[in-house]
Amino acid sequence: MVADIQPVKPSRPLLAAAGRAIGDYAMIRDADRVLLGLSGGKDSLSLLHILLHLQKKAPIKFELAACTVDPQSPEFDPSPLKAYLAGLGVPYFYESQPILEQAETHMKGDSFCAYCSRMRRGILYAQARRHGYNVLALAQHLDDLAESFLMSAFFGGKLRTMQAHYLNDAGDIRVIRPLIYARERQTRDFAKNAGLPVIFENCPACFSMPMQRMHMKQLLADQEKQHARLFANLLSTMRPLMALQGPDAEIAGDYA
Repeated sequence: MVADIQPVKPSRPLLAAAGRAIGDYAMIRDADRVLLGLSGGKDSLSLLHILLHLQKKAPIKFELAACTVDPQSPEFDPSPLKAYLAGLGVPYFYESQPILEQAETHMKGDSFCAYCSRMRRGILYAQARRHGYNVLALAQHLDDLAESFLMSAFFGGKLRTMQAHYLNDAGDIRVIRPLIYARERQTRDFAKNAGLPVIFENCPACFSMPMQRMHMKQLLADQEKQHARLFANLLSTMRPLMALQGPDAEIAGDYA
């Protein structure tokens, strides 16, 4: 028998940031069936509780489920999520595929993060279709968007970042990112204070080798110490890019 677990109300600033993003980009609509990509990290667990809170309080009605993609890495053990989601009463899907093994033979001039991002997204699309969900919710926040923006400009020679809300190429699933206005420190503080069962080191490559994203994160942290409005200014700069649709939307997501 699984013990009931009560959802935790996120902090007011975190809820406000998510609510504003959802409203600005019309992310969730009445009768939507939303599938959350749940890695087990602080960000996706925070988004899980945000969506559970909105399910109860929002004037629109929507269904919510979660899906975890296991890349079959010894450093990643998502098993505690199964009992946790059952305790919350949230439908949960688990898909295990040898992404790490496949990366060794199929990566062609890609970073592991880009390859893994595409593979996970494809698996999440397949799970959404299989179970009848029309919206895929991803938990990237403003820090992630800023890092992707710099990585794309520095290493890709293009002005791109992750999109707030777009329709996938097949035209059957809307992808949303409700945390685009939230900062990483907000999800970190909420997850810690709420005692969420965070699965640490859930991207093994990012912890086993130096990555461009970590370099961008440090660069932004150093600059923010000198310029308090850095992320507010970056958000203003990125707004036109966040509204991209069509093929560019999914290509930009490869920097996740």
